[in-house]
Amino acid sequence: EALSTRFLHQWLRLQGVGLVWPESYLFPGFSQQLAEGLVRETHMLFEYMIQEDRSVLDLLGSGYTFVNERLAVHYGIPNVYGSHFRRVSLPPSLAEQRGGIFGHGSVLTVTSYPNRTSPVLRGKWVMEVLLGTPPPPPPADVPALEDTAGAKDGRLLTTRERMELHRSNPSCSSCHRLIDPIGLALDNFDVTGQWRLRENGATLDTRGVFYDGTPVSTPRELVNALLARPVPLVRTFTENLLTFAIGRRVEHFDQPTIRAITRAAEANDYRMASFVMGVVGSDAFQRKRGQ
Repeated sequence: EALSTRFLHQWLRLQGVGLVWPESYLFPGFSQQLAEGLVRETHMLFEYMIQEDRSVLDLLGSGYTFVNERLAVHYGIPNVYGSHFRRVSLPPSLAEQRGGIFGHGSVLTVTSYPNRTSPVLRGKWVMEVLLGTPPPPPPADVPALEDTAGAKDGRLLTTRERMELHRSNPSCSSCHRLIDPIGLALDNFDVTGQWRLRENGATLDTRGVFYDGTPVSTPRELVNALLARPVPLVRTFTENLLTFAIGRRVEHFDQPTIRAITRAAEANDYRMASFVMGVVGSDAFQRKRGQ
């Protein structure tokens, strides 16, 4: 229970759902009840993965989620009635969008601003939280995206168009080449996690190229690109789980333990119990020094 609430909350930074409140004039349907439902969906997915000893990779790609009627209406999932949350198998078309945490409103709200989506925040979140490779901070003399012109020839620009103007600065482009394609692949989700096809009256262009050269333009293509190399994902998960268990940051001398836990879990299809048992069986956990 603690893993599916406290650990997941800390790792995925879900406390931000209460801090990034979508602007009511843009998203009038957003409420405290809906915000709590978005977080509960993510908690219940992880709790199910623990109880059923599922692969940790199900967090990114699964054909099911947990919703009640209010959240199902928000997502456009049919035939869900009542206030209680339950496991719902997603139709193939919705599984492409909603299968895994990239389709969860909790994550999508945390990685947005109150009045607009942010491919940069979303790309940065994936790199930091899931891959353990945070991009360097932006140069001090680079203006924020908000300072970039928001309109041209009397037309409001999309977020992508403003980003392209912003990263025309050579000092920005090196990092944005890595961050932006990840975030743009999720830009069909608005601030509250609803699916959209247009922004400011213009058709969204979510095309990009992952750092390994793989074209990505949809959540499913992004998931496939990440799962093609699962080791960074599972090592980052192991680092966070070990940190939670021993109550301190992992250090360089913990890396052999993390690699050993990851290798053992790979032989068991990365099932949740393998990571838990690997952590509690480690010297770092069993020989932790008392105060």
